[in-house]
Amino acid sequence: MSRIESYILCTSPRSGSTMLCSLLEASGVAGSPDSHFHTPSLARWLATYDIRPDATMSETDALRAVLKAAIAHGRGETDVFGLRLQRQSFDFFVRQLALLHPGLTGDRARIEAAFGPTLFIHLTRQNKLDQAISFEKARQSGLWHRAPDGTELERLSPPRTPHYDSAALRARQSEFEAFDSAWEAWFAAEGISPLRLSYNSLAEDPRACLALVLASLGLDPAAADGIVPGTARLADETSLDWKRRLLDDISPS
Repeated sequence: MSRIESYILCTSPRSGSTMLCSLLEASGVAGSPDSHFHTPSLARWLATYDIRPDATMSETDALRAVLKAAIAHGRGETDVFGLRLQRQSFDFFVRQLALLHPGLTGDRARIEAAFGPTLFIHLTRQNKLDQAISFEKARQSGLWHRAPDGTELERLSPPRTPHYDSAALRARQSEFEAFDSAWEAWFAAEGISPLRLSYNSLAEDPRACLALVLASLGLDPAAADGIVPGTARLADETSLDWKRRLLDDISPS
């Protein structure tokens, strides 16, 4: 069996992927996983890696340059490339790989041509209502991640008090359900049996989840010893209130 050279964290927002990525990087042996191809735009990819193509660079040459830079970033000082792939980024990503490898059939073959033998990890949040609330509250408040000591790690907009929006929450819930269904259909079509992790298991025992991923990569699970999460949960009384209200809204009268 070929040594695994890369892993792709197949997920959707607010499923615990930021925590898992930080744990994997902290292990010191599993690369520097991130959303290296998040925005569906080659121009943005080039800008992310400060690649400035000239008039002679073809689209495929530009894509090769991006992949080379992304792999270097995603490996860090290790031998394993890590990628977080959100479902909403997926379609554009695989179309670009098809441009690079037109002679290959199937997404999996193209992914492994680009990144080597790959472990696919499906990280999902089973409670889609909680996932929708987490996303919508972060989107409205601007705060996406906080450290265990309370300091902000990621804020994408100025602070704003979030407000309950039943229609938005139900739309998000449906969207996240569709994302999971799309991942499952793709795994089946490509003959992939992913390593399956849940948000709950990651929250309950992050070190055990990290050790499981490391072992699945053929790495020493002992590298997980002593590592603690770098992010804290953002669920609060507002989250609970929204959940109660939404359940009341959707329950039969």
